[in-house]
Amino acid sequence: MRPLHPIDFIFLNLEKRQQPMHVGGLFLFQIPDNAPDTFIQDLVADIRNSKSIPIPPFNNKLNGFFWDEDEEFDLDHHFRHIALPHPGRIRELLTYISQEHSALIDRAKPLWTCHIIEGIEGNRFAMYFKIHHAMVDGIAGMRLVEKSLSHDPDAKSIVPPWCVEGPRAKRLKQPKASRMKGLLSTIKGQLDSTPRVLYELSQTVMKDMGRNPDYVSSFQAPSSILNQRVSSSRRFAAQSFEFSRLSHIAKSLGVTINDIVLAICSGALREYLITQNALPKKPLIAMVPASVRTDDSDMSNRITMILANLGTHKEDPLERLKIVRRSVLNAKERFKRMNSNQILNYSAFVYSAAGLNIASGFMPKRQAFNLVISNVPGPQEPLYWNGARLEALYPASIVLDGQALNITMTSYLDKLEVGLTACRNALPKMQNLLTHLEEEIQRFEAIVNQDSPKFQAVS
Repeated sequence: MRPLHPIDFIFLNLEKRQQPMHVGGLFLFQIPDNAPDTFIQDLVADIRNSKSIPIPPFNNKLNGFFWDEDEEFDLDHHFRHIALPHPGRIRELLTYISQEHSALIDRAKPLWTCHIIEGIEGNRFAMYFKIHHAMVDGIAGMRLVEKSLSHDPDAKSIVPPWCVEGPRAKRLKQPKASRMKGLLSTIKGQLDSTPRVLYELSQTVMKDMGRNPDYVSSFQAPSSILNQRVSSSRRFAAQSFEFSRLSHIAKSLGVTINDIVLAICSGALREYLITQNALPKKPLIAMVPASVRTDDSDMSNRITMILANLGTHKEDPLERLKIVRRSVLNAKERFKRMNSNQILNYSAFVYSAAGLNIASGFMPKRQAFNLVISNVPGPQEPLYWNGARLEALYPASIVLDGQALNITMTSYLDKLEVGLTACRNALPKMQNLLTHLEEEIQRFEAIVNQDSPKFQAVS
């Protein structure tokens, strides 16, 4: 038994029927050329017949304010085998994921499900895995994925992803007294961080909020169609982009990949809102999750957030990029002066009012941010599952009342994998954002390929 982290508790409390709080991933595999026709059936049978024991967090269920081991683990509750009408197109696959991502996970059991989906065109199959955000954040989820797959294309042994033991799971097997000692140490670290946090808060009030034009306050985000109440219906859209294109743009303009990613999202959002006749006069604000994880753990949540000004009120892509870069650098410089406990406590103080507003809906026309844009580092080497090569992985995330769109990205090999999650009812034709992302990449490529002077980053 281990206690809920405060952030995990928040994710659980935010959940309601129209607001599921699980994250997920769509993993697309290429079936080996020499595989038998029964490849998928054999894979599913091996999983169902596996004698491996589920490990934390996959065998953890809620017990009040604690995670407790599920002593009556039922694989049939979590694992499903689905066949699309053959040959299923990617469109049908994404429709299925949209439907499944709309459904709540039963809290009486460990909070995850796994779907093996066959019948996809191009001799492929997919795995869709969803797990409650109270159990993992993006970095932790990516670590769970990496340790579940193999770097060896000839590895044939099947160990279900929920049974692959990592360092964190091993540590949770230590005696209760040792775990309690670790908990007390964590609490002490949080208390010790208070003086530094109070100092940074005073600096924010006196310096940043007062005179820094790049400081983004907690209620600066304008009202927009992105900030409606959400229904329970989700739309999921996904696409891959060549990472080399983004690297070339970033290097040419003297900025980071993350700067370019945010600027491209800014341009795509601007174009989408213009097509909906809904572009606010003030710039959109994005919440950008940032990991403060300092260990090898693959469970729970250790994230803070950066509020990035997307500059969507500016038509010029380079002007938007300058605004994005300055606002992000402002937040990063502040966090450099703090350790992970101090950052978490600082974020709790600064953004608590915004979080309370999301939970209560007390001020529906005021919000700290318009959407979430998350970029999670992913595997840089090819991964395999029983000889099937992982072709792509697309992250799916959460939307909330007041934040009807989530853009989550991860890297895999030489690609940036983009997953868009939105309320189907609030944002019509949301999938068009993928086209706008491509168009914005092309705009930046045209800029850097010209002979005009290079963009000078503003620090």
